[in-house]
Amino acid sequence: MTMTLPSNPLRISVLTVSDTRTIETDRSGQALVEFVESTGHHLVGRVIVRDDIELIRAEVGGLCASRGVDVVLITGGTGITQRDVTPEAIFPLITKEIPGFGELFRMLSYQDIGAATIQSRALAALCGATLVFALPGSTGAVQLAVEKIIRPQLDSNTHPCNFAQLLPRIVSDN
Repeated sequence: MTMTLPSNPLRISVLTVSDTRTIETDRSGQALVEFVESTGHHLVGRVIVRDDIELIRAEVGGLCASRGVDVVLITGGTGITQRDVTPEAIFPLITKEIPGFGELFRMLSYQDIGAATIQSRALAALCGATLVFALPGSTGAVQLAVEKIIRPQLDSNTHPCNFAQLLPRIVSDN
């Protein structure tokens, strides 16, 4: 398969939410980094944050406020256990929800893992002018989301439309 590089590379930050992972053991975060680097986008940063609602909110809020980041890719904390607080951390920052992402992700995930997909609270939203994707912590889930949804939507060559083309209009609105 021939891959075209995006005509307008985006500035992307990768955030892993975990109490146990390190840069060396964070396979899901590494998969996101590899996606960014392989597609010609710019990796702005990569950080691991503990499963703490205030720490997550502060990190995501800072990235979105900086105007130096177009997209934040988050892995981890989207399940239903007590420590899974990524959606709750992000909710106050959201200016526009993108419900189709979570719906499509769970539909595609169902084909891989069946009904267990209902345990995922994966989501996408605009936080100001920044696109934020919150993905499960499993590497398989990250790869599925990237390959089937995120890669084409962050590629300005995808037709009929994509997020990459819309971002300049979103920025001009803020």
